[in-house]
Amino acid sequence: MEAMELKNSLEQTYRGKKVFITGHTGFKGSWMVRVLQLLGAQVKGYALAPVYHNGLFDLLDYPSTMHSVIGDISDKKYLIQEITSFQPDFIFHLAAQPLVRESYNTPAETFHVNAIGTAHVLDAVRLLEKKCTLVCITTDKVYENKEWIHPYRETDELGGYDPYSASKAAAEIVIQSYRRSFFNPRNYASHQKSISVARAGNVIGGGDWSADRLIPDIIKALFQQQTVIIRNPASVRPWQHVLEPIIGYLQLAQKQHEDPIKFAGAYNFGPHTEDTLAVEQLVQLVLNTWGSGQYEVQINPNAPHEAGLLRLDITKSQLELTWKPRWNAETAISKTVEWYQEHKADIRAVTDAQIIAYFS
Repeated sequence: MEAMELKNSLEQTYRGKKVFITGHTGFKGSWMVRVLQLLGAQVKGYALAPVYHNGLFDLLDYPSTMHSVIGDISDKKYLIQEITSFQPDFIFHLAAQPLVRESYNTPAETFHVNAIGTAHVLDAVRLLEKKCTLVCITTDKVYENKEWIHPYRETDELGGYDPYSASKAAAEIVIQSYRRSFFNPRNYASHQKSISVARAGNVIGGGDWSADRLIPDIIKALFQQQTVIIRNPASVRPWQHVLEPIIGYLQLAQKQHEDPIKFAGAYNFGPHTEDTLAVEQLVQLVLNTWGSGQYEVQINPNAPHEAGLLRLDITKSQLELTWKPRWNAETAISKTVEWYQEHKADIRAVTDAQIIAYFS
């Protein structure tokens, strides 16, 4: 599907529809809000207050342009109230404790937010009185990673070494149980709920200031004219611009809406194989694009375990959803650097221009 044809198709699906997003104050969620606003959707978000106030949520003043609810995914009663009062057509569940290294500090809390929080969303969906399509966003790290050269397919074993990865795999078991018990595709005519899972790789793009993430660490060092420190230079990840999986999620929900039984499953969203880069390669590309800066490798042998090699097989998403990555690694990095270098200007114009460019 060509870019403009895709945009028109998504507009037809989402214009005027009620879309509920958990995690709308975060990096990926705030980009998704803006895409949906441009597509003409009526968006409501539910999330914790943003940790950083120089991301899209604050820079684009979302509290005045959408129905934004500040709440905890662990507060089941409040979450259910906000979802059922809205009666959404679509739900995208992005709220999470999303950091591997933080999960070593707060393992039980990470499991509670990521697994039990997902159950809270699903309980709310059970109470909806209308047709609803739900996409639960997990991660590429749900797989039992053997750190081999083969990319993981949706049918591969789930696992997770660190608490974050394991909590997301646990969330998928929760989703599978709810799908079988309450949203079984065989009984769709009676419940009218379709539940899918989206697994995306490492996303980059403007507006991410999170701790212990590579791009934010690089950008903060560059702004402060400091040396960029990298921990795992040889680690290989499926890097992609944040718009890639977001459009994938929207295409998945679109397909579910049209055929809620066929597409109630799991889908990978990642880059082409040639755009799966080692950390050091990514750092070099960012510095070259930025036009200055230097980096230093500091490997801590006592640091918590992080995966060294991870790739995704995106064949299923390409064939069944007609989704495909549109920006290669160089373009994704260029767009990311452009956003940060211009983020103190008219950031709405910069953000909208990148979304429009993606569809052109």
